[in-house]
Formats: sequence, C-alpha cells, structure tokens
Amino acid sequence: MRQTPPFRADHVGSLLRPPELLAARADAAAGRIDRDRLREIEDAAIREVIALQREAGLRSATDGEFRRTSWHMDFIYGLGGISPTDEQIKVRFHNAEGDIEFTTAALRVHDRVRLEETIFADAFAFLRDELAGTGVTPKLTIPSPNMVHYRGGPAAIDPDVYPDIEEFWSDLSAAYAEQVRRLGELGCRYLQFDDTSLAYLNDPAQRRMIAERGDDADHLHLRYIKQLNDALAGRPEGMAVTTHMCRGNFRSSWTAEGGYDFVAEALFNELNVDGFFLEYDDERSGGFEPLRFVPKGKQVVLGLVTTKRGELESKDHLKRRIEEASRHVPVEQICLSPQCGFSSTVEGNALTREEQAAKLRLIVEVAEEVWGS
Repeated sequence: MRQTPPFRADHVGSLLRPPELLAARADAAAGRIDRDRLREIEDAAIREVIALQREAGLRSATDGEFRRTSWHMDFIYGLGGISPTDEQIKVRFHNAEGDIEFTTAALRVHDRVRLEETIFADAFAFLRDELAGTGVTPKLTIPSPNMVHYRGGPAAIDPDVYPDIEEFWSDLSAAYAEQVRRLGELGCRYLQFDDTSLAYLNDPAQRRMIAERGDDADHLHLRYIKQLNDALAGRPEGMAVTTHMCRGNFRSSWTAEGGYDFVAEALFNELNVDGFFLEYDDERSGGFEPLRFVPKGKQVVLGLVTTKRGELESKDHLKRRIEEASRHVPVEQICLSPQCGFSSTVEGNALTREEQAAKLRLIVEVAEEVWGS
C-alpha cells in the first residue's frame, strides 16, 4: 500500500450529515440555539464520522465538511474582497428522473482579493487533534481558486477595483498561496483542491456558455492550471496536494458531461499536484484514453464507486474497470475512490448513511485485493 497521499483507498471529502446535525443547523439559523451549542453538536457528529472512516479502513479522514453549507461557497466568502450579492444564480442539474435547480447567491469581487484569516483553521485543527496518534492522516478540502472566477466570470469582477484583470489573477493566487502556507503551519499534510471548472470545460455546452460571456473558452483551462500552480508554488515541504474534478454533484444530480480529453494533455502534464481524483462512475465520464497523458510520479484516483445511488458496485466490476484503466496508465499509479462527495451541500445525495459506509468499506476491500494490504 502507498504510504503517502493519495492512498490506494481514498475518498473525496464530504459525507452525509446526520439528522441531528441538520436539525441543529436549522435551530441555529432560527435562533433557537446559540453558536456554542451548535459547535458542540458539530464536534460530536465529526467524532462519529471520523470513527466511520477509521472503521472502514481508510488511511485518511476528513470532517465530512460538516461545518459547511456547501463545498465551496463557505470558503470563497471567507476571502477578503468577495461577497454575496442579491442576485441569484440558478444552475440546472440533471438526473434520471428529470432536472432540478440549485439556487445560490451570485458573488461579487468588490475589493482587492486577500486572505484576512486562515479559512477553516479551527475546523482543521479540531480534525488534526482528533486524529493525533491514530496513524490516520487528516485531509482538508478547499475549492480551487478557479471557482472564484468560473462561478461569475468577468462580470463578477468590479472593473474599478481591477482595471487590469492580471492584477485580479495575481491577488487571487497570492491569497491562496498564503492560505496554503498557513495550513502547512497548522500541520496540514494532505490538501485537496476541489474544482468543477476543469471538468466542466470538457463539455462543449459549457464552453459555449463561457464563450458567450466573453471568456476564451478554448484556452481558459490553461489559465486555470497556471492559477493552481501559482497558488502551490511555495507549498510546504511534505504537503501532498490533489485535485478533484467534478461535473456537478447536488442531490444525486449532475451538470456537465464529457470525457477528460479536452483538458487532459495540459492538465496531467502541467498541473503541479500529486494526484487527480477523477469521476468515472458512468458513461458521462468518457473513456480511460486521456490517462495516457499522466506522467510518472503522479497518481490517478479513479472514482469508480458512485455517490449518487445506494446500490453497491460489485468487486469484479471495479477490478475490471481498474484493469481497463491500467492499459493507459500503470496500475501502480492508480488508486480507488468514490466518484464525488456524498454530500457536496447539506442536502446530501439520495442514499442512506449505511449505504455510504458500505461503499467506503468496499473501496478499502477492493484496494487491498488489487494492491495488497
């Protein structure tokens, strides 16, 4: 088994919130309990979900993102110079039964982007301390800097603040680089940048939308790769960094489709991360052929186990899929995970916590059978 992240059996980060935590969040929003009481309930729920991950046999653990409303906006609004607006953005998600809409506040870059406080510092410190002495690596997930731009595009950036767009990109990278540095000081050794943009750009429909709003859809992925690399240029020694590329995950529904072909060559060769979490749970993900661009020294974490349904995959099916992928990238460079988080937002996907636990155990068992314990 691998001794450093990403591990042979891994997972993306978010996990289903227990009912008592959801009730506590509602009570806090309504003023029925105070922030301290909510924190106590969050702490208890996180201790339980840490135990779930350890019992499944995972080598790393997250806090399930239990202190967040969504996987990305809690972080983005924590950056100085960025705030929500009264405008609402509607994103259409698809599933087998039809379409649903996700509505969220638009964002506005109203001042110079900067890091004021270390975002998620307390959340990570709690996870770190709970895992101390267990041999399990605490993993923190944050949205990539690209998400600040992809969500609103040029229209979200005040031209009076940034008459030169290059200054926006520079400030954004500097804020992220400082966040990474501070996380290193807190003891973070496993950091994941979650990024829908680099997966969405494989979808021709998404590229048309990007072009219509005034961006260079054919080359935006190159800018995004540069932004991530700039953010990681001074990362602490010993910190493993991965990225997860998602096509949308909300209440078991998705937004984009298409294989990784459009971004693959530049992405795998130029992005300075240790591993790539890739969705491969259904035909929307395309084939494994783009993996031929993955260079030696980087890991591919195949998201073969879906988080969108509770039905458990067979071990034989997963092993066959790993074998298929190994025709394009050596099996020593492959790991296994769910295709996405189980609960990218507080609502969660349409499966039970027992089904979630079974999928995590399945991933560990298959990894041990393929690569050894």
